[in-house]
Amino acid sequence: MRLHIAALAVLAGFAGVPAFADEFKKSDIERWQAEYETVAKKGRELWTNGAVGTNGVACAQCHPNAANTHPETYPKFQKQIGKVAQLWEMVNWCIRNPLQGQSLAADDPRMTALLSYIHYERRGVKLEPGKH
Repeated sequence: MRLHIAALAVLAGFAGVPAFADEFKKSDIERWQAEYETVAKKGRELWTNGAVGTNGVACAQCHPNAANTHPETYPKFQKQIGKVAQLWEMVNWCIRNPLQGQSLAADDPRMTALLSYIHYERRGVKLEPGKH
C-alpha cells in the first residue's frame, strides 16, 4: 500500500512538467527527406527490374507505380495469407509466388526500400487500416 502511495506521489510530481519533443533544424528535415527519397528510389529500381525474384517477373508488371497495393489499408486480413497481415508479409507473398523468389526479412534493406517506394507512391492518402 505504501509503495502505491509513493508511486502516485512521484507521478503527481511529474504532472506539471511539460514534455518536450526532440528539437531539429530545417537542415535535419531536408537531410532526412533526401535519405528517404534515396531509399524509395532504390525501391523503385527493385520494383521494376525483377531482381527480387528468379523468373524475370518484376513487381511493376502487376503493379505499375505501386498501383493496387494500398499500403494505407494495412494491417488487414489477407486471404492469400489467411490472417491479418502487415504489408511486408504481402510483399513477401508476391516475391515467393508470382516472382518465385525468396522471402526478405522485415528489416532487410531491400524490403525497407520496397516499402518506402510503395508508400512514396501513395503519399497523401489517408490511413484506413483493415479496409478492403
